[in-house]
Amino acid sequence: MEVSTGYLPQAVFAPADQGHPAPRVFISPQRYIQGRGVLRSVGRYLSLLQAKRAGLLMSQRSSRNEGDLLLAGLRSAGVDAVVSTFQGECTTDEITAHTTAFSKERIDCVIAAGGGKCIDTGKAIAFRLGIPVVVVPTLASNDAPCSALSVLYSPEGISQGVEFYPNSPAIVVVDTDIIAAAPERYLVAGMGDAMATWYEASVCLRNPAAVTTVGARPTLAACAIGEVCAHTLFQEGCAAAAAVASKTVNDALESVVEANTLLSGLGFESGGLAGAHAVAQSYTAIPHVRANYLHGEMVAMGTLAQLMMESRPKEATRVAEFFAAVGLPIHLGQLSLSSSDTQALEIVSEASLGFPFVGNMPMKITPEFVKSAILDAHHLGLSIPEQIGDSAYRHLQG
Repeated sequence: MEVSTGYLPQAVFAPADQGHPAPRVFISPQRYIQGRGVLRSVGRYLSLLQAKRAGLLMSQRSSRNEGDLLLAGLRSAGVDAVVSTFQGECTTDEITAHTTAFSKERIDCVIAAGGGKCIDTGKAIAFRLGIPVVVVPTLASNDAPCSALSVLYSPEGISQGVEFYPNSPAIVVVDTDIIAAAPERYLVAGMGDAMATWYEASVCLRNPAAVTTVGARPTLAACAIGEVCAHTLFQEGCAAAAAVASKTVNDALESVVEANTLLSGLGFESGGLAGAHAVAQSYTAIPHVRANYLHGEMVAMGTLAQLMMESRPKEATRVAEFFAAVGLPIHLGQLSLSSSDTQALEIVSEASLGFPFVGNMPMKITPEFVKSAILDAHHLGLSIPEQIGDSAYRHLQG
């Protein structure tokens, strides 16, 4: 996995020649706003930036479902909008095309409204134009909204690299009415992504050689946030999934949306990544997996593999039972793979070693070790009682 050289945070926070250990660094958006109906107030929130003309990047789904309401709110606040439609993958060509179009419009901020890849594309555009980005996630499926980085993909959807930015999103606005109206699968996938936060940050905190995405040591604050994130999911995850299934907003949903979006975003960026995301990103190298499964579903499998790398089967069982209860995959069959698919397992295992932060694991990582952990997690998943997982997995089977 390549790292773009446009901006390298390691050179700022932890240069190799500084002669002392890396500092602790905490990264966060300027404002995070979550609640029912807040989408219509985005234009008012832009007054914090003194923005009067915005470049609005929307996914096709968001344009259909939320576009009119968002544009009406901007107009009522006296903000002009130039609309561009995201085509589905955060690629360099997609970023360049929108950057070129927006550069002709004299905009003073970018609004990115959609899922994780649309949001990452919006962040990349704003960086190139030198203006703030306002993030409006319409799904709680991943922790991209609060971070100062973008994951880049090939046109086919294969994970190819990461790009860092000197500034976090200026404002993140999460309308829980919109989250509740989306399919349950997206919220559940977000739980898979968010659950990894605590386990990866915990590894990084314990390993004195581990560094975060910006080359710094994890902060206690980020690790505490990661722990609260996991606790919230264990306590409220099933109730939140049920709320979305019935298109209802309640306290459980509000808590899980915050965990998926804010807590996980702050926790991973300032707490660190490790084995879970190394394995997860590598699943995108398998065509039928990347075509049919969401990032958080792959991270769920990566988290179980990391816990097996750490020799923590009891905790892995606890996590697997939770994943099964909310409807996340817990064995290879639920990613349309098989333990006998040697070629696919070798591809994932080899690719995991190319993930920039797999070295945060406190042991020697080899393809054989990763493959063994993936298979151990698979067999654990198969051992989870059927009554826990079969009914909950309905939204992946459909």
